[in-house]
Amino acid sequence: MDDSIARNRAHWEADAERWVEAGRRNWARDAPRWGIWGIPETQIGLLPDVAGADVVEVGCGTAYVSAWLARRGARPIGVDPTGAQLLTARRLQAEFDLRFPLVQAAGEQLPLRSSSFDLVISEYGAAIWADPYHWIPEAARLLRAGGDLVFLGNSSLLTMCVPDDEELAAGTSLLRPQFGMHRLEWPDTVSVEFHLSHGDMIRLLRSNGFEVRDLVELRPAPDVTTRFPYVTLEWARRWPSEEAWVARRR
Repeated sequence: MDDSIARNRAHWEADAERWVEAGRRNWARDAPRWGIWGIPETQIGLLPDVAGADVVEVGCGTAYVSAWLARRGARPIGVDPTGAQLLTARRLQAEFDLRFPLVQAAGEQLPLRSSSFDLVISEYGAAIWADPYHWIPEAARLLRAGGDLVFLGNSSLLTMCVPDDEELAAGTSLLRPQFGMHRLEWPDTVSVEFHLSHGDMIRLLRSNGFEVRDLVELRPAPDVTTRFPYVTLEWARRWPSEEAWVARRR
Protein backbone atom coordinates (compact mmCIF):
# COMPACT_ATOMS: atom_id res chain seq x y z
CA MET A 1 0.00 0.00 0.00
CA ASP A 2 1.10 3.60 -0.61
CA ASP A 3 0.52 6.52 1.76
CA SER A 4 -3.08 7.20 0.71
CA ILE A 5 -4.70 5.28 3.59
CA ALA A 6 -2.83 7.25 6.27
CA ARG A 7 -3.37 10.55 4.45
CA ASN A 8 -7.10 10.02 4.01
CA ARG A 9 -7.49 8.89 7.61
CA ALA A 10 -5.74 12.07 8.78
CA HIS A 11 -7.96 14.21 6.53
CA TRP A 12 -11.19 12.69 7.82
CA GLU A 13 -10.08 12.71 11.46
CA ALA A 14 -9.59 16.47 11.16
CA ASP A 15 -12.79 17.02 9.16
CA ALA A 16 -15.21 14.63 10.87
CA GLU A 17 -17.05 17.20 12.98
CA ARG A 18 -18.09 19.08 9.86
CA TRP A 19 -20.12 16.06 8.69
CA VAL A 20 -22.12 15.39 11.85
CA GLU A 21 -25.19 17.41 10.87
CA ALA A 22 -25.18 16.08 7.32
CA GLY A 23 -25.00 12.57 8.75
CA ARG A 24 -27.89 13.32 11.09
CA ARG A 25 -30.04 14.62 8.23
CA ASN A 26 -29.37 11.49 6.19
CA TRP A 27 -30.05 9.20 9.14
CA ALA A 28 -33.45 10.89 9.50
CA ARG A 29 -34.49 10.10 5.92
CA ASP A 30 -37.16 7.44 5.51
CA ALA A 31 -35.78 6.32 2.14
CA PRO A 32 -32.43 6.57 0.35
CA ARG A 33 -31.58 9.76 -1.54
CA TRP A 34 -28.29 9.43 -3.37
CA GLY A 35 -25.35 11.69 -3.95
CA ILE A 36 -24.83 15.42 -3.59
CA TRP A 37 -28.16 16.17 -5.28
CA GLY A 38 -30.26 13.83 -3.13
CA ILE A 39 -31.74 11.82 -6.00
CA PRO A 40 -34.40 9.39 -4.71
CA GLU A 41 -33.81 5.64 -4.89
CA THR A 42 -37.28 5.36 -6.46
CA GLN A 43 -35.96 7.34 -9.44
CA ILE A 44 -32.74 5.44 -10.16
CA GLY A 45 -33.18 1.98 -8.55
CA LEU A 46 -29.65 1.18 -7.38
CA LEU A 47 -30.57 -1.31 -4.68
CA PRO A 48 -31.53 -4.96 -4.98
CA ASP A 49 -33.98 -6.46 -2.49
CA VAL A 50 -31.94 -6.34 0.73
CA ALA A 51 -34.43 -7.89 3.15
CA GLY A 52 -32.51 -10.55 5.08
CA ALA A 53 -29.28 -9.74 3.19
CA ASP A 54 -25.79 -9.55 4.69
CA VAL A 55 -24.38 -6.18 3.66
CA VAL A 56 -21.09 -4.36 4.17
CA GLU A 57 -20.78 -0.62 3.58
CA VAL A 58 -17.17 0.20 2.73
CA GLY A 59 -16.08 3.67 3.78
CA CYS A 60 -19.30 4.19 5.71
CA GLY A 61 -18.45 7.52 7.35
CA THR A 62 -21.44 8.33 9.55
CA ALA A 63 -23.10 5.08 8.32
CA TYR A 64 -26.35 6.56 7.06
CA VAL A 65 -26.41 4.18 4.06
CA SER A 66 -26.19 1.24 6.46
CA ALA A 67 -29.06 2.78 8.43
CA TRP A 68 -31.19 2.99 5.29
CA LEU A 69 -30.46 -0.67 4.54
CA ALA A 70 -31.13 -1.81 8.10
CA ARG A 71 -34.58 -0.22 7.92
CA ARG A 72 -35.17 -2.26 4.75
CA GLY A 73 -34.44 -5.49 6.63
CA ALA A 74 -30.75 -5.94 5.83
CA ARG A 75 -28.01 -6.97 8.27
CA PRO A 76 -25.38 -4.28 7.61
CA ILE A 77 -21.84 -3.84 8.84
CA GLY A 78 -20.31 -0.38 8.49
CA VAL A 79 -16.57 -0.20 7.83
CA ASP A 80 -14.48 2.98 7.87
CA PRO A 81 -10.79 3.74 8.48
CA THR A 82 -11.50 6.85 10.54
CA GLY A 83 -12.20 6.57 14.25
CA ALA A 84 -13.80 10.02 14.49
CA GLN A 85 -16.30 9.16 11.78
CA LEU A 86 -17.22 5.93 13.52
CA LEU A 87 -17.72 7.82 16.80
CA THR A 88 -20.28 9.97 14.99
CA ALA A 89 -21.91 6.82 13.60
CA ARG A 90 -22.16 5.36 17.12
CA ARG A 91 -23.71 8.59 18.43
CA LEU A 92 -26.29 8.52 15.65
CA GLN A 93 -27.03 4.85 16.29
CA ALA A 94 -27.91 5.76 19.86
CA GLU A 95 -29.87 8.84 18.81
CA PHE A 96 -31.99 6.93 16.29
CA ASP A 97 -32.08 3.67 18.29
CA LEU A 98 -30.78 1.62 15.38
CA ARG A 99 -27.65 -0.46 15.91
CA PHE A 100 -25.43 -2.61 13.73
CA PRO A 101 -21.73 -3.54 13.86
CA LEU A 102 -19.10 -0.89 13.04
CA VAL A 103 -15.55 -1.88 12.15
CA GLN A 104 -12.50 0.38 11.84
CA ALA A 105 -10.55 -0.66 8.75
CA ALA A 106 -9.52 0.64 5.35
CA GLY A 107 -11.41 -0.49 2.27
CA GLU A 108 -8.18 -1.90 0.86
CA GLN A 109 -7.71 -4.19 3.90
CA LEU A 110 -11.05 -5.52 5.14
CA PRO A 111 -10.88 -7.84 8.20
CA LEU A 112 -14.02 -9.77 7.21
CA ARG A 113 -14.59 -13.36 6.13
CA SER A 114 -14.60 -14.25 2.45
CA SER A 115 -17.88 -15.17 0.73
CA SER A 116 -19.95 -13.79 3.63
CA PHE A 117 -22.00 -10.99 2.06
CA ASP A 118 -24.82 -10.51 -0.43
CA LEU A 119 -24.14 -6.83 -1.08
CA VAL A 120 -21.09 -4.56 -0.90
CA ILE A 121 -21.99 -0.88 -1.16
CA SER A 122 -20.20 2.45 -1.09
CA GLU A 123 -21.46 6.00 -1.59
CA TYR A 124 -18.57 8.48 -1.58
CA GLY A 125 -16.55 6.20 0.68
CA ALA A 126 -14.29 3.58 -0.75
CA ALA A 127 -15.85 4.53 -4.09
CA ILE A 128 -13.49 7.51 -4.33
CA TRP A 129 -11.24 7.36 -1.24
CA ALA A 130 -9.80 3.85 -1.58
CA ASP A 131 -7.58 2.56 -4.35
CA PRO A 132 -9.89 0.61 -6.70
CA TYR A 133 -7.09 -1.79 -7.59
CA HIS A 134 -7.20 -2.93 -3.98
CA TRP A 135 -10.74 -2.39 -2.72
CA ILE A 136 -12.55 -3.88 -5.74
CA PRO A 137 -10.70 -7.23 -5.27
CA GLU A 138 -11.62 -7.05 -1.57
CA ALA A 139 -15.28 -6.56 -2.49
CA ALA A 140 -15.09 -9.58 -4.81
CA ARG A 141 -13.54 -11.65 -2.02
CA LEU A 142 -16.30 -10.75 0.46
CA LEU A 143 -19.24 -11.43 -1.86
CA ARG A 144 -20.99 -14.72 -2.28
CA ALA A 145 -21.59 -15.91 -5.83
CA GLY A 146 -24.44 -13.85 -7.23
CA GLY A 147 -23.81 -11.04 -4.75
CA ASP A 148 -24.03 -7.41 -5.82
CA LEU A 149 -21.57 -4.52 -5.75
CA VAL A 150 -23.00 -0.98 -5.85
CA PHE A 151 -20.85 2.14 -5.61
CA LEU A 152 -21.39 5.82 -6.35
CA GLY A 153 -19.10 8.82 -6.64
CA ASN A 154 -18.04 11.68 -8.89
CA SER A 155 -18.27 10.95 -12.59
CA SER A 156 -15.08 10.55 -14.53
CA LEU A 157 -16.16 13.46 -16.76
CA LEU A 158 -16.55 15.80 -13.79
CA THR A 159 -13.15 14.73 -12.50
CA MET A 160 -11.57 15.82 -15.78
CA CYS A 161 -13.31 19.22 -15.66
CA VAL A 162 -12.91 20.36 -12.03
CA PRO A 163 -10.21 22.98 -11.37
CA ASP A 164 -7.53 22.37 -8.75
CA ASP A 165 -9.20 25.02 -6.58
CA GLU A 166 -12.10 23.12 -5.04
CA GLU A 167 -14.02 26.36 -4.47
CA LEU A 168 -14.31 26.82 -8.25
CA ALA A 169 -16.97 24.98 -10.21
CA ALA A 170 -16.34 22.66 -13.14
CA GLY A 171 -16.34 24.34 -16.52
CA THR A 172 -16.67 23.19 -20.10
CA SER A 173 -12.98 22.48 -20.71
CA LEU A 174 -11.08 19.27 -20.05
CA LEU A 175 -8.36 20.01 -17.49
CA ARG A 176 -7.00 16.47 -16.99
CA PRO A 177 -6.30 13.59 -19.36
CA GLN A 178 -8.54 10.54 -19.43
CA PHE A 179 -5.73 8.14 -20.24
CA GLY A 180 -3.91 7.19 -17.08
CA MET A 181 -6.64 8.36 -14.67
CA HIS A 182 -6.15 6.82 -11.24
CA ARG A 183 -4.77 8.81 -8.31
CA LEU A 184 -5.79 12.45 -7.83
CA GLU A 185 -4.24 14.80 -5.27
CA TRP A 186 -5.64 18.25 -4.59
CA PRO A 187 -3.08 20.99 -3.87
CA ASP A 188 -4.81 22.33 -0.74
CA THR A 189 -5.47 19.08 1.16
CA VAL A 190 -3.61 15.97 2.30
CA SER A 191 -6.34 13.68 0.99
CA VAL A 192 -6.03 11.39 -2.03
CA GLU A 193 -8.89 10.48 -4.36
CA PHE A 194 -9.09 7.71 -6.92
CA HIS A 195 -10.94 7.86 -10.23
CA LEU A 196 -10.80 5.53 -13.23
CA SER A 197 -12.00 5.93 -16.79
CA HIS A 198 -14.99 3.82 -17.75
CA GLY A 199 -12.87 1.45 -19.79
CA ASP A 200 -10.40 0.86 -16.97
CA MET A 201 -13.22 0.33 -14.47
CA ILE A 202 -14.97 -2.20 -16.72
CA ARG A 203 -11.74 -4.15 -17.16
CA LEU A 204 -11.05 -4.06 -13.41
CA LEU A 205 -14.53 -5.32 -12.55
CA ARG A 206 -14.44 -8.10 -15.14
CA SER A 207 -10.97 -9.23 -14.08
CA ASN A 208 -12.31 -9.67 -10.53
CA GLY A 209 -15.22 -11.85 -11.57
CA PHE A 210 -17.93 -9.21 -11.91
CA GLU A 211 -20.59 -8.80 -14.54
CA VAL A 212 -21.34 -5.11 -15.09
CA ARG A 213 -25.11 -4.79 -14.90
CA ASP A 214 -25.56 -1.02 -15.05
CA LEU A 215 -23.80 2.33 -15.12
CA VAL A 216 -26.25 4.96 -13.89
CA GLU A 217 -25.37 8.54 -14.78
CA LEU A 218 -27.25 10.66 -12.25
CA ARG A 219 -29.12 13.76 -13.41
CA PRO A 220 -30.57 16.04 -10.74
CA ALA A 221 -34.02 17.57 -10.89
CA PRO A 222 -34.20 21.16 -12.19
CA ASP A 223 -35.10 22.64 -8.78
CA VAL A 224 -32.59 21.05 -6.38
CA THR A 225 -29.49 22.53 -4.75
CA THR A 226 -26.21 21.26 -3.36
CA ARG A 227 -23.87 22.69 -0.74
CA PHE A 228 -20.81 21.63 -2.73
CA PRO A 229 -19.21 24.40 -4.80
CA TYR A 230 -17.34 22.29 -7.34
CA VAL A 231 -20.31 21.78 -9.65
CA THR A 232 -23.35 23.85 -10.56
CA LEU A 233 -26.87 22.60 -11.21
CA GLU A 234 -26.67 23.93 -14.76
CA TRP A 235 -23.55 21.81 -15.38
CA ALA A 236 -25.04 18.71 -13.78
CA ARG A 237 -28.21 19.02 -15.83
CA ARG A 238 -26.12 18.96 -19.03
CA TRP A 239 -23.50 16.35 -18.08
CA PRO A 240 -23.38 13.68 -15.35
CA SER A 241 -21.64 14.94 -12.21
CA GLU A 242 -22.12 11.57 -10.50
CA GLU A 243 -22.21 7.97 -11.62
CA ALA A 244 -23.17 4.71 -9.95
CA TRP A 245 -21.86 1.28 -10.91
CA VAL A 246 -23.89 -1.87 -10.40
CA ALA A 247 -22.11 -5.21 -10.80
CA ARG A 248 -22.77 -8.84 -9.85
CA ARG A 249 -20.25 -11.45 -8.68
CA ARG A 250 -20.26 -14.34 -11.14
